[in-house]
Amino acid sequence: MSEQYLSHFTFLQYTDAYWASSHTDRERFRAAFLQELGASIDRFDLYQIFPTRSEADFMLWANVEVTAPEKPAHFFECLAKTINRQRSWIKPVHTLWGLTAASSYARGKSAQAIDPLGEQRKPYLVVYPFVKTTAWYQVGRDTRQGMMNEHIRIGHQYDQITQLLLYSTGLQDQEFVVVYETDNLTLFSNLVAELRASDARPYTERDTPIFTAFYHSPEETLRLAE
Repeated sequence: MSEQYLSHFTFLQYTDAYWASSHTDRERFRAAFLQELGASIDRFDLYQIFPTRSEADFMLWANVEVTAPEKPAHFFECLAKTINRQRSWIKPVHTLWGLTAASSYARGKSAQAIDPLGEQRKPYLVVYPFVKTTAWYQVGRDTRQGMMNEHIRIGHQYDQITQLLLYSTGLQDQEFVVVYETDNLTLFSNLVAELRASDARPYTERDTPIFTAFYHSPEETLRLAE
């Protein structure tokens, strides 16, 4: 992969002050928030979270191409300023993020790979952290490759579902952030069930919390809280 991207998910909750505010104040917040996001983030999308989970109302998915070592620091500074200016109305309750990298188990770029800066988004996005057990890294390379080949084969059977794998070892509590886009939640659940029955499953230490998100335009997502 020639390009590298930083992909960041902020899970946000409206404050009590927001729910007590007037329709006019909410309109002002929405307009200001969207304007600031557009001015400071290379590419962003907003997704509905509630009522699939209770701790967040919506999710901000922000992406930036890492063209220099200082680019992540600049991105985090801009993101912090943008959200902090609206802390009267929203508060972050969770974050997940990581960097794209070439897979050590698959050759080339998959046709099922999500483009972080792509224009099209599918109706459903599922995001969760992923941690392997210590034992996984003690298994021989050929054995691990065999188990990952099974994973890849299962994934190819669900070619309507696309995936983005983010690497976050040493950067957050998890080693990876796994992201899926799909048009069909039932089909996605079937995929996960098959993957959990694979030989690699005993080497999974943690793959929760799972956030299932619903795509709308940024304006529509914020207007769900009118």
